[in-house]
Amino acid sequence: MAKKRERLRAPEFEYRRDDGTLLVLRGSLSPATRQQYAAALAGNVLSREDAWQRAVEFLFERLAVRWDIAGTEPLTRQKELLARFRFASADERRWIRDVLREHLAEHFPEMSPP
Repeated sequence: MAKKRERLRAPEFEYRRDDGTLLVLRGSLSPATRQQYAAALAGNVLSREDAWQRAVEFLFERLAVRWDIAGTEPLTRQKELLARFRFASADERRWIRDVLREHLAEHFPEMSPP
């Protein structure tokens, strides 16, 4: 009987707030994704602020695996994660940005943080 190939999965890392909110981020990015992120951060056509916001959203979209917001069902589908991110409060966005910066510094030190 032939062995079934195991699908490789990127490692996942958890970041938790004091209120119980949990954000799980993927621990790998393809070279093409890294190039796309650099282009988004550079913001050739956009203003610096727009480029910075797009870079944060781009990273969230590519790295977020799960978001457990205290008192709600965990979000795991990409469309749900991105939609909820777009409606996040200023405080939630600040926390996510800080988590993304921490995650990049630890797992992708060659990439510039947003």
